[in-house]
Formats: sequence, structure tokens, C-alpha cells
Amino acid sequence: MRQRNKSVHLLLAAAVLAAAVLGTASAALAAGPAQANGETTLTADPLSTWQTDGIVWSMAYAKGIVYVGGTFSHIRPPGAAPGAGGELARTNFAAFDAKTGAPLPCAPAFTGGTGTIRAMKASPDGSKIYIGGSFGKAGPVGRSNTASLNTADCTIGADWKPTVSSTVRAIDVTDDSVYIGGGFGTVQGQTRERVAALRPDGTLLPFKATIRGSSVSNDPTPAVNALTVAPKLNKVIIGGRFTSVNGSLFTVHALAGLDATTGKVVDSFAGWIPSRSAVKALANDGTNFYLGAEGTGGGVFDGRAAGRLSDGAQLWKDTCLGATQTVLPYKGVLYSGSHAHDCSSTPGGFTDINNRQHFLAQSISDKTILPWFPDTNDGIGEQIGPRTMAMADGILWAGGEFTTVNDAPQQGLTRFAAGPDTGAPQVPLLSGASGSRGKVTLNWKASWDRDNGVLTYKIYRDGDYLTSVSGDSRYWNRPAMSYTDTVDPGSEHRYSIEVTDGTNVSGRNGPVYVTARN
Repeated sequence: MRQRNKSVHLLLAAAVLAAAVLGTASAALAAGPAQANGETTLTADPLSTWQTDGIVWSMAYAKGIVYVGGTFSHIRPPGAAPGAGGELARTNFAAFDAKTGAPLPCAPAFTGGTGTIRAMKASPDGSKIYIGGSFGKAGPVGRSNTASLNTADCTIGADWKPTVSSTVRAIDVTDDSVYIGGGFGTVQGQTRERVAALRPDGTLLPFKATIRGSSVSNDPTPAVNALTVAPKLNKVIIGGRFTSVNGSLFTVHALAGLDATTGKVVDSFAGWIPSRSAVKALANDGTNFYLGAEGTGGGVFDGRAAGRLSDGAQLWKDTCLGATQTVLPYKGVLYSGSHAHDCSSTPGGFTDINNRQHFLAQSISDKTILPWFPDTNDGIGEQIGPRTMAMADGILWAGGEFTTVNDAPQQGLTRFAAGPDTGAPQVPLLSGASGSRGKVTLNWKASWDRDNGVLTYKIYRDGDYLTSVSGDSRYWNRPAMSYTDTVDPGSEHRYSIEVTDGTNVSGRNGPVYVTARN
């Protein structure tokens, strides 16, 4: 696991102490986090994972199995190119062993409509997976945009067969209720505008909220894109594209907290989401809730925010640009999928450097961006990159539109675990010169690592270990570093350097030959 960086002051103090003990050492350190709360992240090294030939929109985990839904027709082995062989037919749905990633035979086809699964959620006891999207058939039986799967035998649930008039885009489940959101207007033939609640047997509940309007210019149709339920608080938080809930025009925009029994607005979140932004993702950890947003045009909110479930108070809100599609809290860290390209006003963030960072990890306590930088490309479809995440037995599964992960071919699916960390930093180029009597100054540009902020540079003189210098760096901020060695005037020495993230060690660079001035 990757330890969060210490503060700049601690790093500078360590550098001063090292200089006093070992010689003169200097490192131009990058700006680090303002606080140190000890969070750890997963590694950034992807596990070997099967792929899809299309887009993964949703995932769910239950009883050792990860269920994957989207728009695809086949899955293929890790590392295999499209059409290279070994493909298995899977129509918009697939199941995998959560630990090994191996495909499982559970594979009902979801067809009709646009043939897309957009949302999935396991029941609290893991016995069922509730599925939503745009389809008219689930396996061998007819279903209207939603279905359930019995996890014990991979059969389509016989009781859960409500008629939903349009696409289901969001699902959350409690012990006795299933909440759905989307673009529909009726459920079971009764008016339910964009959100509804049903019992596990499909009985429509009285819960009702009227969701209307949208000010997002590129997608004007009102919809609930995401929802998360806090059953102990009897609260449902919904997010999407809308400007009115239960007639509350201009007081609610894109985000609302509803009474889970009646649908009455209990939290309006005024001012959270600007007019040209929409909420795309919601999750909660029982204490707080977290959202991801996207917008169009200037002055939008594209990032993440955290709020308190009990009273709807905002805890923090970042300012990153690059639409956020999925959020997942885990052990004090908020993981997200987006195409972030400007996080300059967020602690630990980066300026707009003509680069999209598709995964981020942030401290839940203070929104600081942590040193965890696996990445994908934008991929196919709308070219957003990651679209969904699920945590399964300590392994983070991610799906989306991407076709590469960490610059290697990998389509639709990837996984990250707490270990092992296998990626070594790239060794820097070393140079040296003598500017004064008996002094040799070595210079190099800091390296960087996908899941470690502070790296240690080991310096060797004449083949023997001399000293180590540590420094904080990111891929967008690799400062100049140096070390000054004291030797006999007129003596010649050969120097080399290697860098470690604490687990992996790079190759050794050099040697560099330097003669000290007399």
C-alpha cells in the first residue's frame, strides 16, 4: 500500500537533517499536501483482467462475483487484441470471479431496446442483483428496462418484472425497497417521473417525486442519473439533470435529498451545482455522501464534492475540470473516474497541462489529491474513459470506454489491488561537476512514480553506497535535485544513482566521472 506524503515542512526538515549528517544535500521539493492524515491508496499497477469489446457502464459485487453490464457482445482474455481468439460471447452482461478475474458461465443476454445495461446494485444480503438499462428481454424472459438476477443459480428473478417506460440509469437497494432513477415517466402504468421505489416483489411503493427541467444545454432531457440511499436516516439523495423537484423551481438544481418514504424534499443543496452542470455519480459510506459532476461551457462544476448525510451540510468541493463519471469511497480515500485536466486550485492538484488524468484518489478528510495515478485513454463512444467502479474483496474494479490502461492495450475493464507494487520509477539522468576545492556536485531531475509521491535516490561513489536523498515529485512537477560530495582535492571519482519507491528499485544510471578541483 502507498503511504500518503508528509508535509513540505517535514520533508524540508528531513533534508536539512540529512545534509548535517551526510554532507550537503539539496532538493527542490514540489508542493505537497497541506496535512498528513496517513491515508493509504491501492497500487497503480493493474491486475491481469479480461476485456470487453465495447463499453462497460455499470458493475455490482456479491458473494465473490463481480457482475459487469454495458454495451458489448464479447469478452476476451487479458492482453488479447480484438479478433485474436479466445473470445467468449457475452451480450451486454458478464460475470467474473472477484479474486482471480476469471470469467464465469453466468451470462444471460440482455437484448431489445438499445441493448444496454446502465445500472446494477446487489441486495444487502447478496442474493440478488438488480439491473437497469434499456432492454426488453433479460435472458429468456421479457423485461421492461429492469430485471433481477438470482446470484445462487444465475437465473432471472421471476417476481421482479415491473414495467418501466424508459431507460433506468440508477439503482440502490435496501432490505425492503428498490429505488430506481432514469428518464422514465411511468412505472407499472402509474406516473413516476424519473424516480420510483418498489418492493423486492415489484410492488410499487407510494414514494413519489416529480423531477422536471434541465438546463444542461447539450442534454436537455431531465433525468435522474444517480441515487444513493441512507436507510437509517430514511433518506434518498438523487442527482442528475433537473431544475425542479416537486415544483420547487429554482430552489433545487441537479441534486436533492428526499424522504425515502414519501419523496418529499428534505435537502435542497442550494448553490451546490451551477446551472450548466449535472450530477453523474453518487455514493455514500453511511456517514457522508459523495458526488461526481459534469458540465458544459464556462463556470461549470466538473469535479467531486462531499456532504454529510444527516443534515446535507457540504464538507468540501473540489475545483477540477474534466467530467466526473464515478466515485467510490474506501478506507478514507475517494476514488473517482473522470478526465481531469485542471486541478490547479485543489490541494495536491495540477494545472492544465494538455493531459487528461482519468483516475484520481483524494483524501476524504480534506479533498487533497493523493499520489495515485494509474491512467487510461479516452477510448470509444463519448470518449470519457472510466464510467464505473466497484470494490470487491479489497480489489477496485473499473470499467468504461477506455482501450488502454497505463499506456498498454486493455479495453473496458481493469483492476487495482493493495499490492503487490511492481512498478519501479524510471532512473534519472545524472550529471556532475566540481565548482570548488574538494567539492563534487551531482545534479538530476526528479523521477516520478504512479503510486508514490516521495522517492528516494541512492547515490554511489566508486561503486560503494554513499548516501540517499528523498524528494517529493509528480509527473507534472519533477524538480531539479542535487547532492554535493566532499572528497580529496584533485581526486577522480565515478558516481551512479538509482531510485526507489520503497519497494521497487530502478536500474542504476551512470557512471559519471568527476575530478574534484584542487
